[in-house]
Formats: sequence, structure tokens, C-alpha cells
Amino acid sequence: MSRKKFIESLGATCKNWTWSWSFINEKDKTVIFGAWDIHDDGNMSLVLSERWAINKKDQKAKGYSQSRDHIRLVEEEGYKLLTFPMKYSDENRDVDGKGPAKIGGFTPEVTEKELIRVGDDWYASDEKTITRIPEEVPAQAKYVEGASREITVNAYERNGKARAACLAYYGYKCIVCSFDFESVYGEIGKNYIHVHHVVPISEIKKEYLLDPIKDLVPVCPNCHAMIHRTEPALTAEVLKEQINR
Repeated sequence: MSRKKFIESLGATCKNWTWSWSFINEKDKTVIFGAWDIHDDGNMSLVLSERWAINKKDQKAKGYSQSRDHIRLVEEEGYKLLTFPMKYSDENRDVDGKGPAKIGGFTPEVTEKELIRVGDDWYASDEKTITRIPEEVPAQAKYVEGASREITVNAYERNGKARAACLAYYGYKCIVCSFDFESVYGEIGKNYIHVHHVVPISEIKKEYLLDPIKDLVPVCPNCHAMIHRTEPALTAEVLKEQINR
């Protein structure tokens, strides 16, 4: 079954079948988004971002305004949000990474989701909560020998000296919410904080030269969990903006 026939079987349509990634069923007040596998962490899928308004060729993305209006219908007019899984292919990308995304395949079934906005991004979320350890390496991933070690979960080795250098520079307050464990918990909270890799080490997939000031920041466990609540992970700046909204 083609994507068009699948969407039409759900009573939905769009402005253009070539470049649309969201669809609408006016009768049933339903909006349907294709959810790329590269933006899905198993619980939340990134379905729209303001960054997508301009494509990699610095041109206005043709499907963005339609999808943004579909998001508005969910947020303001009570439309139901559905998603279906799509497999990403970079077959149309050139050596510089430019070119349109291509659907490598899709699963012809939809799931009802809740819409969540974080900064300039919109996510389709399950009602159930699946908690992932921050910066956990996905179990299905395969990496070069020596880059990771296996304990209860697969986790990349962390450099203790880099962590110490990061905390010597930033201190032990959360860079997002300013939480200070020692001031709240006393002696037991002294010198306690998580250290977040700005570029998740699970995405680097190899050993690399780490700058403890540029590549690491201190965050409390709550903020660390929220940063990794989405795929791709939020930045500390975006999460801080979310708190201050």
C-alpha cells in the first residue's frame, strides 16, 4: 500500500502528496503526522520544529506552513493527533548532507498521541511514561570495540578528569534551574550533580577529544532526565526557556 492510499483510507488528505508530512481529516477533526524513526525515542516523537521552516538549501520548506496550521488545530481547536511510523532514508542527500528527506518505508497503522510543545518543537507523546537513563546507549545500537563497556546497560566510558574540570569551572549548581544540592540537603548533598554531555556520547559512537568546558555542563537529575526526554535531546538553553515560560 502506498502512503497516499493509506492516508486516504483514513479519510484524510493534504495540499500536496509529494512534500506533505501531515494530513487532515476535517470530518473527524483528526490530524495525522508521519513520525520519523530518527526522531522517536520510543515514547515521544518530534513531529514539527520551527527549525524545519527552512530546509538545508536555505529555502522555505514547502510543507512547513501546512504542518504548522495542523498543529494549531490540535492546540486550539481540539483536533485529535495521530501518528504513523516512517523510516528515514538519506538516499537523496548529497555529500554535504543537503537534499530532501526520503521515506525508506512506513508502517500503515496509526496511534493516538498527546501533543507537547517544548520551546520551538512539538512532540507526539504516549500517555504512558517510559524512563530512560540519561545518555543510555540504545540497546539495539552497535558500536566499535573498546568504545563502550557492558554493565547492566550499555554505557560509554566517562572521563573522571574531564568531569572534575567541568565542575571546577561551572560549580555544582544546575546550569538549567540553579538547583544546589548542598543548600537543600546539607552535607550529604555537597559536591553532588550530574554532568551532561552537550553532544550525547551515544551519538558520537567513538572515542574523541573532549573539551570539559564546551562539551560538558552540570545539571540536576531532574533537568538531566528532561533533557533526554526527547529524541534528539533538548539543549540546556531550550529547557531553561521552557522553565521560564
